[in-house]
Order: sequence, then C-alpha cells, then structure tokens
Amino acid sequence: MSGSSEPPGGASWKVWARRWRGRCPRCGQKHPGDGDGPLAHPRAGIASKRTRRTVYVLMCGLLPWAGVKTIWTLGGDALGVTAEGWREINAGGPRAVEALAAVGIDVTVLAAAAGVLLLLGLMYPWGQVFPRWTLVLAGRRVPRLLPLLPAWLAAVGLSVYGIFLLIFAPLTAVGVLPSPAIAPPFTTTSGITWMIAFGGLAFGGLGLGLVAAAKSYATRTRPVCAAHLPVHSPADALQLGTSTRNGSPGR
Repeated sequence: MSGSSEPPGGASWKVWARRWRGRCPRCGQKHPGDGDGPLAHPRAGIASKRTRRTVYVLMCGLLPWAGVKTIWTLGGDALGVTAEGWREINAGGPRAVEALAAVGIDVTVLAAAAGVLLLLGLMYPWGQVFPRWTLVLAGRRVPRLLPLLPAWLAAVGLSVYGIFLLIFAPLTAVGVLPSPAIAPPFTTTSGITWMIAFGGLAFGGLGLGLVAAAKSYATRTRPVCAAHLPVHSPADALQLGTSTRNGSPGR
C-alpha cells in the first residue's frame, strides 16, 4: 500500500478540505504527523448516546401507523376502516401476503421491521462485524457499503415522503388544502387524514433515523491511518483486508 498522503483517485479537493479543517489529508481524522503507512479499520463500536437517543425517538413514529395496520390485519376496526372493508381491499393479493395477514402480520409493517433491523445494525457492533449466527461469515468485517448503500437510498425517499405527508395532513385538516377523496377501505375523511399523518410520522421517522444512523456508521467505520492508533484503545484497528475472526469485538 502506498504511503502517499493523497487519497485514492487523486481527489485534491478532498485533501484541501481536510487540511483546511486541520485533519489528516489521507484518512480525514485528527492526529499528529502526516498520513502515511497502511490504513486500518477502527474497532467495531456503538453509536454515541446522542445518536441512539435520536434514532429511538424517531423510531417511535412507527408505532401509530404500525399499530393501526396491525389492528386492521387482526380483524379490528380503526379510523373508519372496518375489518370487512380491510379484508375486501386486500383480497386477491399474493398468497404470501394473505398467509402473513392470516397470522396478523401486515406485509408493510414487516417491511418497516426490516428497516428497524437495518437501523439497529448501523448503531451496534454486529452491523460492523458479522455475528456468530451468520455461521460462515461470523467474525468477518461487514463491507461498509453493504448497510450504507441501502440505508442512504431508503433514507432519502422515506424522509422526503414522510415530511410531505406531515405537511399535507394538517393543511387538509384545517382546510388550506382540499380534503382527500374518500376511497375504500376508508369511510370518513378524518380517518384518511389521520392515517396520512401516521404515515408521515412512520416514513419520516424511519427515513430521518436512517440518516442519523448511517452518518454515525460512516464516521465510525471510516479507515484511518494505522500508525496513529493506540494498540489497546477503543479505536483498536485491523489492517484493511484482514479478518476479525479471532477475538473480534461486538459479535
């Protein structure tokens, strides 16, 4: 590996920006001396308390939306939607969806649960080093882009959509914008408006949570100059390309 302080690809603008902020031009971290020698992966670690609290609060936005959907799936009535109307609107769908609904699981709530799993992986060590239950992969470092790419892609769309719904719902409620037309399975305008608001909390919360968690993950997993890392510090490192199978943290 080259000892040049230039980042790969000769991104001189990035070098200038890092020097201007008083950081290493190669790895972007603050440490004495020039950036030379091999880069290393920081030790797997947990997101800061501030990040975790922010993400958990945003995740709570899923509860009203998921709760109402679960009530419908279990055969209850809520927000002007009857159990019969919910079953009719979802009749004739894929068999897998009907099978999940039969045991009280809505497929969209299940998709949101996958998003929550991604959020947790971005905040905790098992999102950086494959845990024991992954068998063959256990102990190996998770490629940075594996969680980051879907997180950033989902975060943009969910955040924009959620914020739009959160603006739209109150404006329709007070009459600034026309109320949405009543369409099955809804039977009241207020029910539609509430569900739009709940959707905004859910999608916006999940999207913004992904933004916060992905930003933290990207910072915590960025390769740094190995020569300036204490051997037994929280930033205990392994050279790029090596496995963390023996004594790997955060399994």
